[in-house]
Amino acid sequence: MAFEGLSEKLQNVFKKLSGRGKLSEKDVKEAMREVKLALLEADVNFLVVKDFIKKVSERATGQEVMESLTPGQQVIKIVNDEMTALMGSEQSKVTFAPNPPTVYMLVGLQGAGKTTMCGKLAAHLRKQYGRTPLLAACDIYRPAAIKQLQVVGEKLSIPVFERGQENPVETAKAAVAEAERRGCDLVIIDTAGRLHVDEAMMQELVNIKEAIHPSEILLTVDAMTGQDAVNVAKTFNELLDVSGVILTKLDGDTRGGAAISVRAVTGKPIKFSGVGEKLTDIEPFYPDRMASRILGMGDVLSLIEKAQENFDQKKAEELAKKMVKNQFTLEDFLEQMQQMKNMGSMQEMLAMLPGGSKLGDLQVDEKALARTEAIILSMTPAERQNPDLINGSRRKRIARGCGLQIQDVNRLLNQYEQSKKLMKQFGGIGKKGKKRFGGLRLPF
Repeated sequence: MAFEGLSEKLQNVFKKLSGRGKLSEKDVKEAMREVKLALLEADVNFLVVKDFIKKVSERATGQEVMESLTPGQQVIKIVNDEMTALMGSEQSKVTFAPNPPTVYMLVGLQGAGKTTMCGKLAAHLRKQYGRTPLLAACDIYRPAAIKQLQVVGEKLSIPVFERGQENPVETAKAAVAEAERRGCDLVIIDTAGRLHVDEAMMQELVNIKEAIHPSEILLTVDAMTGQDAVNVAKTFNELLDVSGVILTKLDGDTRGGAAISVRAVTGKPIKFSGVGEKLTDIEPFYPDRMASRILGMGDVLSLIEKAQENFDQKKAEELAKKMVKNQFTLEDFLEQMQQMKNMGSMQEMLAMLPGGSKLGDLQVDEKALARTEAIILSMTPAERQNPDLINGSRRKRIARGCGLQIQDVNRLLNQYEQSKKLMKQFGGIGKKGKKRFGGLRLPF
């Protein structure tokens, strides 16, 4: 994941600070030197680092911090505040035109992930804002670019407008007209990129901008390109006056410097981040939450939002009733695991917990869910409803059916029994009238 190296280095610095009762100016200066080196190694822009360290140092050596009972924690808070401010302070949302259709242009270099991001963004805005999107294929230069957008659109059930190798400017204008005809209130234009910024590419983008007057020009930047990404962002912004940035591949093994630098260098906010390969792997960018992740404090708010998006409230209430009555079945067990899977990988969820970055070396067996599904789906409906029916011969049959060992079946049944006991305890707590959390009552 992004920022792992940076996060670890910063946490080591803060650990030293927190372990001291009082801080001298020398202590702060040494800590800031280490923070500076960590940021530079993460490929953060040098001028951005210089300004950041200056601001933090001025606040950290002030009387309020030096005379505080917990000066180490005060310094950490200052670093967190300044890093949040560096990345934009508050979430920046996309704007919608008062008269539809709203038009967005996605621009950037080839390989940044524009085409896939067009689909991700369209699906996200459809889900969150109830928009009816149309994708427009205006990249006529990259082989199979149009086909790729069509495949993405088909997977998401979003229409794609294309005119083959015709002039991209005319195609963009025709796409807006098509959206009006279809009743689509959002058009997302997939534009051509190059391996490097060149005059012809930029002029074409300027021509498209002047032809369709988009509400947003969103620069798609590959976070894994580090400092180069910031230079590209600066160039595009000077020529197109982009309205925001989308960072892709933030889930990769990247130093993350682009995420920290791009707002300060361009003055334009990061609006979304791509955090995986699936077409649902897109997140609004929250500067405060990202700063919290970088500093190893977790991102519990995003974790809660993921849970709210992926867990069905009605089913949760039904499950709570079953728990109270001790009627938790293997089908319920499987359903809960599948909903957890929809939230993302366990590694992602661990990283969102405070201190979760320290668990980076913990190996989570993501294939365990697939094995669990295979075992349960190899059972008869009666066995799933009543696992007590599963005797020795049935266990052999289930193991053969899913291609696993009897030990795997036994292990799953043991896990299920342990879960059932835990659910029974929660059910008992619920009857005593303790506090509720969601559909459950918890003992605090």
